[in-house]
Amino acid sequence: MHKLLPFALLAAFGLAGCNSSSSPTPAAHAAGPLAAAYSTGGSAKGDFGPPQGAPIQAILTSPPLVPPPVNRDYPAKVVVELEVIEKEMPISEGVSYTFWTFGGTVPGSFIRVRQGDTVEFHLKNAPDSKMPHNIDLHGVTGPGGGAAASFTAPGHRTQFTFKALNQGLYVYHCATAPVGMHIANGMYGLILVEPPEGLPPVDHEYYVMQGDFYTTGKYREKGLQPFDMEKAIDERPTYVLFNGSEGALTGDNALTAQTNQTVRLFMGNGGPNLVSSFHVIGEIFDKVQPEGGTYWQENVQTTLIPAGGAVTVEFHTEVPGSYVLVDHSIFRAFNKGALAILKVDGPEDKSIYSGTEVNAVYLGDRSEPNLKAVTAAASAHAAGTLTRQEQIDAGKQLFTGTCSVCHQPNGEGMPGVFPPLAKSDYLAADPKHAIEVVLNGLSGPVKVNGTDYNSVMPPMSQLTDDEVANILTYVLNSWDNPGGQITKEEVAGVRANGPAHPAQAEH
Repeated sequence: MHKLLPFALLAAFGLAGCNSSSSPTPAAHAAGPLAAAYSTGGSAKGDFGPPQGAPIQAILTSPPLVPPPVNRDYPAKVVVELEVIEKEMPISEGVSYTFWTFGGTVPGSFIRVRQGDTVEFHLKNAPDSKMPHNIDLHGVTGPGGGAAASFTAPGHRTQFTFKALNQGLYVYHCATAPVGMHIANGMYGLILVEPPEGLPPVDHEYYVMQGDFYTTGKYREKGLQPFDMEKAIDERPTYVLFNGSEGALTGDNALTAQTNQTVRLFMGNGGPNLVSSFHVIGEIFDKVQPEGGTYWQENVQTTLIPAGGAVTVEFHTEVPGSYVLVDHSIFRAFNKGALAILKVDGPEDKSIYSGTEVNAVYLGDRSEPNLKAVTAAASAHAAGTLTRQEQIDAGKQLFTGTCSVCHQPNGEGMPGVFPPLAKSDYLAADPKHAIEVVLNGLSGPVKVNGTDYNSVMPPMSQLTDDEVANILTYVLNSWDNPGGQITKEEVAGVRANGPAHPAQAEH
């Protein structure tokens, strides 16, 4: 009989949450006064009667912004107007993609209402769209979440109404066949249904969503990249991104806060395929509301967000620095793009943290304020006007993030570990051999500038041909090296013919 005790206790807690508005919820019992703000009646439906007052036009915001709190103590009729727009936008530096969007952004516009509100939803499909679209809101009680009522051809508009019965943070997405393709092209967003008493005030609220994208070209391959259905079905994403593009929340676009502030992230996962292991490097989540539900946990390091799910996290900032948001399925962060930055400014507190921040270790090339030189080089190459100086400028930015941790920003390497690139007789002897070293790696003893080294350089085959060419052109023209230029075509030839195993250094 003792095996049934946990289930009996859970049932008792659930009944306590629904039977009396004056009784504290399990969260309030467990976590003290902070939990009182989340004591909202558990799973009770929020039908608080018909809407009152004049209809309210919903304030919609583009990511990472969040509409202001509702600040109402009564249910209202809220009118939401959202337009589907198909548009070409950057997915990475020098790489573009035709996104299908709700409101012109990926993710789509953030919607914020109150539990018990009656939502009149208007969906428009832009006249120049090539596809019909609809919307399925996970916060809707009703078949299809509104999808059947909102099938909208290009140049048309549809309308339906629902009552927001359940509080929580919910994903919405397109559900027109093929559903996976529509979501993979960026058709998702979040709707927040606030509890009747609202959420506790914080200093900053931000809107972030993860999504996986599938292009015919490899990661960071330049130009307009089409959607690849085979990769999508096989769940092999080219990119895993926050807010629809690599670098959407880094550099000049980073999220910001001050020390001694509370940050709330409304974090969703549009999918269509991958589960997110969401983590902020250097912070611990003080509060997590798993899967966008009512109750919350404390002191969480990493939280899972299913595809088509969401989570609300809160944390307090103590010390300044760049805090890195990642999917902790970690190759997605550093090799597919799932990386964002929260930049916290303010006074240091050595009693809490005394270390020295080194951006490049975690941020890679995203430690640069922007990658405009990379974009300029890609555009020039596409126009057939790429100069050596443009390659050098782009290569410098890429070297900073990709190579400088080991080889150092000044090219001096690390004594006894990594050979120098500066004034390198090894490079001068055969500059073209450097292409094979970058693509296939290098292991074993090697002599550079009269000094012996014996370490391993892993293959960097994840770099595109133009990235390898630009990095090597920068290196050859820096630190008293002999100069020269490596072309994208030369790299492509070595990649096609080179060995699949690391090159062996000459003894």
